[in-house]
Amino acid sequence: MTDPVSFAAISGAALGAVGMGMANEAGRSAWETAGALVRRITGRAVPAPRRAAELEHVAALLREGAERDPELARMWERFAAMLPAGARPAGTPRLPAASRHFTDRRAALRLLDREADRRFDGRPRVALLHGPEGIGTSATALYFGGRRAEDFPDGQVHVDLHGWSSQSALTPAALSGCLLRELGLPEGDIPHAADDRTARWRRLVADLRLLVVLDHAYSAAQVRPLLTSAPGVLTLVTARHPLPGLDAVPVALGPLASRDARRLLMHFAGPEAVAAAPEAAKDLLVRCAGSPYALRTAAPLLSARAAPGPGAPGAEPVTALTESAYRALDADAARLYRLLALRDWPHVDAGTAAWATRPDQSPDADRAPAAALLGMLADRGLLEPAGPDRFDRYRFRPAVRRHAELLARQEDGPQACAESVARVVRGYADLAERAAHRALPQSWRVPAPAAPGPYAAPAEALGTLVREAANLAEAVQAAVDAGDRAAAVRLARSLWPLQLKAGRHAEAVPALRAALRLTATAHDPGAAPAPALRDRAALRFQLAMSLTELGEHEEAETGFRAAAEDERTAGHIRGHASVVEALGLLRLRQWAGREALAFFDEADALYGTIAPGDDGHADLPRARPLVVRHRGRALRVEGRFEEAIALLDTAVAAFQDIGDDYNRARALTDLAEAHELAGAPAAALPLIDEAIALLEAQTAAYPLAYARSVRARCVTP
Repeated sequence: MTDPVSFAAISGAALGAVGMGMANEAGRSAWETAGALVRRITGRAVPAPRRAAELEHVAALLREGAERDPELARMWERFAAMLPAGARPAGTPRLPAASRHFTDRRAALRLLDREADRRFDGRPRVALLHGPEGIGTSATALYFGGRRAEDFPDGQVHVDLHGWSSQSALTPAALSGCLLRELGLPEGDIPHAADDRTARWRRLVADLRLLVVLDHAYSAAQVRPLLTSAPGVLTLVTARHPLPGLDAVPVALGPLASRDARRLLMHFAGPEAVAAAPEAAKDLLVRCAGSPYALRTAAPLLSARAAPGPGAPGAEPVTALTESAYRALDADAARLYRLLALRDWPHVDAGTAAWATRPDQSPDADRAPAAALLGMLADRGLLEPAGPDRFDRYRFRPAVRRHAELLARQEDGPQACAESVARVVRGYADLAERAAHRALPQSWRVPAPAAPGPYAAPAEALGTLVREAANLAEAVQAAVDAGDRAAAVRLARSLWPLQLKAGRHAEAVPALRAALRLTATAHDPGAAPAPALRDRAALRFQLAMSLTELGEHEEAETGFRAAAEDERTAGHIRGHASVVEALGLLRLRQWAGREALAFFDEADALYGTIAPGDDGHADLPRARPLVVRHRGRALRVEGRFEEAIALLDTAVAAFQDIGDDYNRARALTDLAEAHELAGAPAAALPLIDEAIALLEAQTAAYPLAYARSVRARCVTP
């Protein structure tokens, strides 16, 4: 055994690494095994640590136990040494393309160069580019990144923080998830909890030479957790205003100089158009007031020899030129422009456009006319691409959306506006249900759609949900604001595959909370009490599951218990048993094996009362062996290895009988670990070899990696 001080440090590091890896099934299995080992080494039940101080306390207990029994210490060291290594970033991320017509900003670039080249002294390298909307903060950051690309050989990461308002701004948890994905980390290696994501980010970039662009920040609090003192990392933050509390080099951007503004107008409109209408060009330059965005928006008007309207006295350049561009639209494009702006959609595409404007639009109708109108709006500068390589999806700038929304209220009227938003919400609800059902075709938790979706495989359907996640969250909020309980429930329940298979818990929680508020207050006279209760139970369950993954265990338990009561009152035994089972899994996460076992026993008893023909009876051949497996895991955490082995043997046989090779492999892994923890690695070896063979056939990467680590423990002296 290593010396006691080193052993405690290794133990604490191993516990922290395992806890951070619970985003995938292998990590959760390792966490339970860590609990069983802690119980065995310390000789008593120890609550699972959740904070740094608790990790240190458990590490100290392990050191004390290891000093009493060196063999147990060696067992822990084998466990820690054989844990599957976390994935490293894949590929070299690059920034979106910078503008071909970038001009001026020499003073700003000098400040950025100075911060990038500053001799590292322990302080994070951070710069804040700020200026009014449309002034070019993002363009300057991207131009700088392109110019200095060779200085960041490990990549350049760009994330849009959507900081137009407190409602649209990414949370730190969502932002850190985006950064890890941009860096190329596989989804299953991205922790769920915000603190764990931040820690993982800092560890990954510690030795990298990397440029990080955090675009459109809302506040210092939004970005501060992601700042790092890694010597090779430079962070550029863009915002419309200075961000008090952000320790960064301020780089203020103002209007373009007159010469540069004229040069930019000539780039956008063409020298011939400027020469042909010198007075109009001169007037336009005055009205654009050095705003690059205003110049780009106004250029098509000059090219077409259209005289821009005067605009409201004192209006900001972006607003004034937006009005001119709007007045040049035909009726269909103008109506689409107005109606798309009624909600702050993170992006809009041809489907959104069709739903907003066409009452008769079916899910599979031709969207080409809507796509053409979107392209026209983008050509006029009224929309912009929603991100790099996303040229079929667009978004509004905040000032442009405010302009369009005000026009919609004035020209279309409250009734037409409400009907348009309702159509878009229904469109997203249809899309979400079809995709969710294809992504999880066997799950009773996913609502059945009215018609099947166009997805060739579950992965394609899940990809649609991931791509549309932000819009689905906005659609839930729109349904809640309109009091549309049915649509809110349909949308929120369709988020289940995003939670279960994509791990997007931080993104799902706000939408689930919003939908739950509506189900708690609204009354649907057309719904029987039981269906309404089951809907609320389903949403409570989904929210509690995400809160469990995010480490909010107390609130998760409250939600699970409320869901169980709703299911019990509704007479839905299948749902009631599932929630009780989830409470047991929560207890396993907390290393409370005895309490977990009691919940699993209760769930199994409930499953036993489901009669032929009842809802959920067809699920029993798989559901009941799963509970048997869970009971075996709980006994293993408690150190009752002989009983655990007997139950896990039963689970393995049951899964073999129904032909469920994936769950048989997982149960075999649990069984092998029970033998290994009981001190019989020779008995474990053939079991884990069988599990590995099954998982290789299933191409189940994370369970396979963990099974191989179990095998390594069995053969290591």
